[in-house]
Amino acid sequence: MLDNINKDEIATLAGGCFWCLEPFFKELKGVNSVLPGYTGGKVKNPSYEQVASGNTGHAEAIQIKFDAKIISYRELLEVFFTMHDPTTLNRQGADIGTQYRSVIFYHNQKQKEIAGLVINDFEKKSVWDDPIVTELVELEKFYPAAAYHKDYYNKHRSQPYCQVVIAPKLAKFRKKFNKKLI
Repeated sequence: MLDNINKDEIATLAGGCFWCLEPFFKELKGVNSVLPGYTGGKVKNPSYEQVASGNTGHAEAIQIKFDAKIISYRELLEVFFTMHDPTTLNRQGADIGTQYRSVIFYHNQKQKEIAGLVINDFEKKSVWDDPIVTELVELEKFYPAAAYHKDYYNKHRSQPYCQVVIAPKLAKFRKKFNKKLI
């Protein structure tokens, strides 16, 4: 019966460079795909160069297709808040600009409510000295990045950016979330 076939749910998150976010989510059980791209701006079909200029209003983001029976939206957000700094406005490490802002682009009211609860939970835990500045914004349109951005870390591990920025975060992630990994 076709009605019983489960459709993947979708989460769209921005938290700095999409090269940095993609590898974490690709290793989680229940995540079926991770696509880097752009959202939240005013230009249709923006290029990487346009977004990198900081003039389009887009954020570098990832779109995650996941099986909610294996991993919940809340669990994805817990990984998200653990693997980037949600307290720095328009910045992640050396990446500076609105294209690197922290945003949860919700797809429906339920996602918005869950995101609000997760933010409140992290604020209550006082994980960071500064307040969370992550925006909650309704997703309007997601534009996939050019093919060379997909699976960037795995294709370019020897590049300095991957070795210095991504690899240490990935090691921390694997240690912290080892029971949730494929």
